[in-house]
Amino acid sequence: MVNTPDGGQLRTTIYYGPWQCSAALMSRCESKCAVQGRALMGCMWLADFKGDWQGRFMLLPAEAGGRLAITHCCCDYPTVPDLKWRRDTWNNARDRFRDDWSAELGTWPTSSGKNWAGHHVFDLAHGGAPVARDNVIPVPSDVHEAFNKQYPACYSGGGQWSTPGPARPYSD
Repeated sequence: MVNTPDGGQLRTTIYYGPWQCSAALMSRCESKCAVQGRALMGCMWLADFKGDWQGRFMLLPAEAGGRLAITHCCCDYPTVPDLKWRRDTWNNARDRFRDDWSAELGTWPTSSGKNWAGHHVFDLAHGGAPVARDNVIPVPSDVHEAFNKQYPACYSGGGQWSTPGPARPYSD
């Protein structure tokens, strides 16, 4: 829970995939790649951030919420020659990034006292920004391993990542 400036509270819940993108998300990725002059190779639905707010509106108790799908469009991006620089940049900024994230969304998650990995949605090997606020999400180590195993399959085209999945692949 994070206290909001209006005296309310915000609870953030994260559901993790990877899942096949819905038809709508796949279409959005196809457009994103096309605008960049690239072909869509696949789409991965990595996570859903669910935000639930409780507070007061016009002096009356109120509740609201929403969801944000975190996806990655595997366009036919080339691999970058400066991968070592990108990884070093992330390693040097990681603690500060987690502190900034925690100030807005609550404590960076841990398991057994160890910080969760920061997963780069737009991966560093294909040009993802190392410390962009909207490019890194916290993930448990087993989920991070699953993401990293699936990214090459997404970029290779064909297979499950180029086929639309359900509108919502989980229930809460």
